[in-house]
Amino acid sequence: MKHSPEFRSKREEERAALKNTTGYKMWSVLFTILYPFIAIFTFVFSGIVMFFSGISRVLAYLLGKIGVK
Repeated sequence: MKHSPEFRSKREEERAALKNTTGYKMWSVLFTILYPFIAIFTFVFSGIVMFFSGISRVLAYLLGKIGVK
């Protein structure tokens, strides 16, 4: 089966066909709208993890200094 001349491969032709589906278009719109929320959540969650990691390191250091086993 020969692919269309405007595509370099059959796979490119398949990708182009998939991009014309309703699901792909909905996903693109949703991802574009939700991306800022995903980024903010990631930033906040990373900050929370760093905060508790810092508390853990301080406690480990202090408990190591006073010899708690």
